[in-house]
Amino acid sequence: MTGGKHPDLGTFGIYTFDFEHQPAAAIRDSVQELEELGWPALWIPELLGRDAFSHAGYLLAATERMSVVNGIARIWSREARWTHGAALLLADAYPGRHVLGLGFGGQPRPGVKPLAAMSAYLDELDAADTPNPRPRIPVRCLLAAYGPRMLELARERADGAQTYHVNVAHTAQARQILGPDAFLAVEHAVLLETDPGRARSLAREHLHGYLGTPYNLAKFRRLGYTEEDLLGGGSDRLVDDLVFWGDLETVVRKLRGHAEAGADHVAVQVIGVEPGTSALPQWRRLAAALLPGAAGVSR
Repeated sequence: MTGGKHPDLGTFGIYTFDFEHQPAAAIRDSVQELEELGWPALWIPELLGRDAFSHAGYLLAATERMSVVNGIARIWSREARWTHGAALLLADAYPGRHVLGLGFGGQPRPGVKPLAAMSAYLDELDAADTPNPRPRIPVRCLLAAYGPRMLELARERADGAQTYHVNVAHTAQARQILGPDAFLAVEHAVLLETDPGRARSLAREHLHGYLGTPYNLAKFRRLGYTEEDLLGGGSDRLVDDLVFWGDLETVVRKLRGHAEAGADHVAVQVIGVEPGTSALPQWRRLAAALLPGAAGVSR
């Protein structure tokens, strides 16, 4: 299920869980301001109850130009034929603005291999038979991928890959595996906080859940982190690599490192925001620093 053309997402976008905790009216106001600020793309997860496609559809309906990416729609949440139909509708309704991100996601499933499960799901997507009209701009699909074999699958069966909680070295490795043509998007968490103790404390809160799941631990080990790095909430080295913190200039410089290492797009996740509140103040500052022509746009 590939469109054969890179998604047009710009170099930097926003990744956020924040909308899971907000009413529809607040989400609409926030996403419209993000578009006004010049953010070209918004990434949303599927984790806390909001369906991936209804969430994406609402955000697309509330905006005019911004792309919306499912990061990720979990393959266990719906059969492939329903994913196929939903993606076709969004591609038809909002040409070129929706990107289908697919991932294994959720709780570990004993005996189920992520690579085999994803490959089988893609087979079902490719075989889906539907009377639904084909969109003018085909569906673009990215796979959540970290290890070499899943990256190879993303290169061969999708338009590219998206990564989450990786360091810059992984981005360079992923680009080598994907080759020059496949699209590579990288999420990275940031904190506009200059106090090392507070920054690392907030970063460890954010990373806590990821340091307790087998797939993430395996990923971190492949990235070269030791068992000592994975204990006690994560070593300073691990925390500093996975959460960029500091003043605006420092954070922006580190984010650009992913683009220099081969990422086509970097999805910036502002953390340390209390559920129900908004990261808009940080998104405004980041827009002025990262987006061409956005300087001076503020509220």
